[in-house]
Amino acid sequence: MNLLQNGAGLIFTLAQEKKVEASFFMKMVEQSIWIGIGACALLGLFCGYLLFRRIKQKSFPGAEAEQAFLNDVAECLDRNDFDGALALCDTPALWNRALPQLTTLAVQHRDRPIGKIRQMLMERFERDIMTGLDRLNSWVSTSIKTAPQLGLLGTVLGMINAFAKIAGAASSGVEPKELAADISFALFTTAAGMAISIPLIVMNTAAQNKINGLQESVDEGLGALLEDLAAARQRTGVTN
Repeated sequence: MNLLQNGAGLIFTLAQEKKVEASFFMKMVEQSIWIGIGACALLGLFCGYLLFRRIKQKSFPGAEAEQAFLNDVAECLDRNDFDGALALCDTPALWNRALPQLTTLAVQHRDRPIGKIRQMLMERFERDIMTGLDRLNSWVSTSIKTAPQLGLLGTVLGMINAFAKIAGAASSGVEPKELAADISFALFTTAAGMAISIPLIVMNTAAQNKINGLQESVDEGLGALLEDLAAARQRTGVTN
């Protein structure tokens, strides 16, 4: 009889320990979900900030400033003053702008065929500028996708905990406040994931529009630049 009682007591003790371990594990998972949701918010905002700052650095303040730069370069090329065009691009205000960087590259390689210059400029633009912008934008997109998924995971775990308590207390009942805590966790994580993803979606769309605007502006500027450069090459006797 004592052996049976000791065995039953050991089984009960092990069951209680397993229950405590499972409860501790679920708490750790819940805390990890909140940490993950917070990390998604911080990552998305940080990358979004870097993205908008990078776009601002690479773009002109407006169409008037860009056109004024192109006019100044055209005047230098009309005089066949290639060194003047390079000096114009090599000013602190234009060091980080995309179009002056590409203009410098085009003038430095003016002896190459125009088709080759155009191809080289577009490849350099895609590699040095667009790749960095797309990388930052992809991290914002990752935060947009991950935050709701973590919220959904929290919802599933919260409902699992709630139903587990109902099943474990089928005979004696369960305290409503215990169920409310699990259900609240389930709903709050979903709401947090959506609250993070919605502003990031707006930010991502705005950033993509600015990236598209930068690309269109550079394409138009390079078209005018290459026309002026081709005319200057003809005047200097370069025909290839």
